[in-house]
Amino acid sequence: MSQPVRIPADVDREDTVLANLTARQLLILAVTGIVLYAFWSVSRSFVPPAVFLLGAVPLSGAAAFLALGRRDGLPMDRLVLAAGRQRISPRLRIAAAEGTDPAPAWLASRISSGAEHAAGRAAAGAPSLPVTGVSEAGVIDLGADGLAAVAACGTVNFALRTPTEQEALVAAFGRYLHSLTAPVQVLVRTERLDLSSQIAELLAQAPGLPHPALEDAARAHADYLAELGRSSVLLRRQVLLVLREPLGAAEPVDGLGGASPLGALAQLRAARRSGPVTDAVRRAAENRLARRLGEAAELLGPTGITVTPLDASQAAAVLASACNPDSFLPPSSALAAPGDVITGASAWSTNQTPEAEDDWSRP
Repeated sequence: MSQPVRIPADVDREDTVLANLTARQLLILAVTGIVLYAFWSVSRSFVPPAVFLLGAVPLSGAAAFLALGRRDGLPMDRLVLAAGRQRISPRLRIAAAEGTDPAPAWLASRISSGAEHAAGRAAAGAPSLPVTGVSEAGVIDLGADGLAAVAACGTVNFALRTPTEQEALVAAFGRYLHSLTAPVQVLVRTERLDLSSQIAELLAQAPGLPHPALEDAARAHADYLAELGRSSVLLRRQVLLVLREPLGAAEPVDGLGGASPLGALAQLRAARRSGPVTDAVRRAAENRLARRLGEAAELLGPTGITVTPLDASQAAAVLASACNPDSFLPPSSALAAPGDVITGASAWSTNQTPEAEDDWSRP
């Protein structure tokens, strides 16, 4: 009787071309070898071999390090390119693509020369975000990369199930994976847990309880939650299912579906062939996303996993928290947009003392 054999597969692994090397690695090594050979052919008549080796060996080692080295699962050449882009990009990024107004004269006159030099080095720039907007239905616009939809997923305690139930869960999840025809991402986020709303609700409901003992218990539990928040870092885990859909027809991927040079060239040619994105194309992509969300909820439902699509405010909150994950202030759809006119007083401004307000307004 045949036994099932597990075959490990890495769908993000690049295709190898020669000697278990990818096309990118071969390109780096080949270009380095051609450059060294060309330099040796030109200079061998007047440069001793020992002098040539003094420069060729470090260059060859650096090329081999970039082509073959890896750190944290990423190729070294891509890490070096990312470090270079981070070095030359502005350190401070603000949501003002149209630019910022210069500082007023009374403030600029108080900046010392050292601070002015530091401010010049840390020039502000517009954030380079892949998201261009979120529709009312919660569909995230990725620009030329298509559309995306985010759904919150429930969890199932796998360890407490019997072996038969575990096999059934794995089979059901495998059916969903086999049904995929477009990229998906299972994102597990860990963020700070704020208990202030629960504490405020306990304190507000405590006086209305029918017995004094219940009121004391509610206040004691509120004090316990407050002490728990002060003494430890509270975290909560959220599982999100992200579905992405291109605006045009999806191109077939080569190999295992990973990022290969041939796949990148095919996507570039498809982008050049495609014309301007019309409303009909965008609506078709949104319909495909809605259908895929329905299929995910239907196929994952038997496993006990609930799939709940996020609306516009929830999707915007997830994106905002992803850009600032360590913030104590939870993102909310009630925040004003960059172009909105604020006509009401916020809680922060109402709690300001007259002296503080005078200090902020005084030039």
